[in-house]
Amino acid sequence: METSMKNIFIFGTDDFDLAQIRALDDQGQYRLHQLYDYKEVRAGAEFPVQKLYTGALKKLADFKGPVDAIVGFWDFPVSTLLPLLRKPYNLPSPSFESVLKCEHKYWSRLEQSRVVPDCIPDFCEVDPFSDDFRSQITLSYPFWIKPVKAVSSYLGFKVRNDAELEHAIARIREGISRFANPFNYLLQFAELPADVAAVDGNHCIAESIIAKGRQCTLEGYVYAGEVTVYGVVDSIREGKHRSSFSRYQYPSSIPGHIQQRMITITEKFFGHIDFDNGPFNIEYYWDSRRDRIWLLEVNTRISRSHCPLFQKVDGETHHKVMIELALGKRPAFPYRQGKYRIAAKFMWRVYDDAQVTHAPSPEQLEELQRQFTDVDIKLHVKRGDVLSTLKEQDSYSFEVAVIFIGAGSQSELLRKYREIKTAIRIELEPVD
Repeated sequence: METSMKNIFIFGTDDFDLAQIRALDDQGQYRLHQLYDYKEVRAGAEFPVQKLYTGALKKLADFKGPVDAIVGFWDFPVSTLLPLLRKPYNLPSPSFESVLKCEHKYWSRLEQSRVVPDCIPDFCEVDPFSDDFRSQITLSYPFWIKPVKAVSSYLGFKVRNDAELEHAIARIREGISRFANPFNYLLQFAELPADVAAVDGNHCIAESIIAKGRQCTLEGYVYAGEVTVYGVVDSIREGKHRSSFSRYQYPSSIPGHIQQRMITITEKFFGHIDFDNGPFNIEYYWDSRRDRIWLLEVNTRISRSHCPLFQKVDGETHHKVMIELALGKRPAFPYRQGKYRIAAKFMWRVYDDAQVTHAPSPEQLEELQRQFTDVDIKLHVKRGDVLSTLKEQDSYSFEVAVIFIGAGSQSELLRKYREIKTAIRIELEPVD
């Protein structure tokens, strides 16, 4: 009935994700409202986080009905803002502080060191604007350095010597404000411990190298203090330093007993920081030669990239988990009820700067979607684009397209990807 419909506000979505969420509502229970679309949230030179926050509060206050849930699946600033927006309405949510203990990379490592110290690298904080930044680094080469807040490996560098460190610091100084300024605005709403308060968004974290073995992501949630993991996705890397993602593949082929050890680590960490009533994805490495598990990163949201993979293998996107948690329900997520045994998100990457001389038009892309059934193609480039002008790329590659594919076997999956890439026909011309 009309009175039973739930008003669900989505913070930062596009047509692709909105269609997936609508497909979940087969009983007409949800009335979906866009707080902001994707372009309003993430397309600018710097995230307008204060405007987004105050504007969202006003939109919610002006709404002439009950606010039943506020959801989002993007990283910063969406995942960081959600607890602040839910609080005035007493909606189910992790606390703001527990979210920051995951998303502030330095604070997160401090908390991890107190409960799972054997699973994390050596680390230290670095002020890239200090004339004496070298003396702050307590690690030996090689190591990774990155801002305490960024996404998609933005401004993350592997440094092996003084020259590479100088290059990384110069790049970080140039670009860190895109995340630092809006992140610092949000830090004012938290009570920060003394060892974190001085490490704001203009700082970096340096970490010893742990990128050994096989990488995977646990997708799960905490409900009423109980951790549930409903899927494990393999992350396959390529390129220089093997730092760029080639594809996400589901389900994981990592042995079940190793996955269970990762779940135990996850339970310890979330229990320690009092994270509750929210989804998460948490990334690990398994070094099989040494039988060592490393905790890489914690995110307080579902992975948008994995949604089509769950739909193809399990029968639903895990937007379902996000929505049911936000409504205060224990999620009921299907298992292996999809059309395919295996699915992947392929990230088509280029490793040298170039200009796009040919890419499919929107009409040609629609025809490709009809030609390759059950395949989702998202282009990031158009004719005339220069790859080095694309936003939020990692430090060593340019992502020109993503392709979601389901298959009955590994060989079929890889064959489909080769055929689709050939049909898309992205052509590039080198630039100086």
